[in-house]
Amino acid sequence: MGAGIVLLLVGVLGFIPGVTTQYSELMFLGPDSHAMFLGLFQVSMLLNIVQLAIGATGWAMARTEHGARNFLIGAGALYIVLAIFGLSVGVGSAANFLSLNMADNWTHLVLGAVMVAAGWLFSRNMSGERK
Repeated sequence: MGAGIVLLLVGVLGFIPGVTTQYSELMFLGPDSHAMFLGLFQVSMLLNIVQLAIGATGWAMARTEHGARNFLIGAGALYIVLAIFGLSVGVGSAANFLSLNMADNWTHLVLGAVMVAAGWLFSRNMSGERK
């Protein structure tokens, strides 16, 4: 549930001027969005909406152990895919429709790996309780 709440918070804060610098340059999508969450992570409205959706899903799925594990593994895999996508298309490419910069890509890669590992560890704990 904590991961879901943090991701929801990140999605909301991405729409708040001050927390997101260069807010006037926030675009719905594409590499031309030059708004920067915390002055470090390039964001677009679409990326903020994706963060909100993932966070809400995590918050909802965390009501059960099985749901929490599935969220951690699934969303972690999604963040790894986002990182690979961002690294492969490049920052200035028209294909960079989510407005991902290098800080986003590496953060998504690490976040995804940590979430998958946490889900895997959680599933090991769950299987040990059934015996």
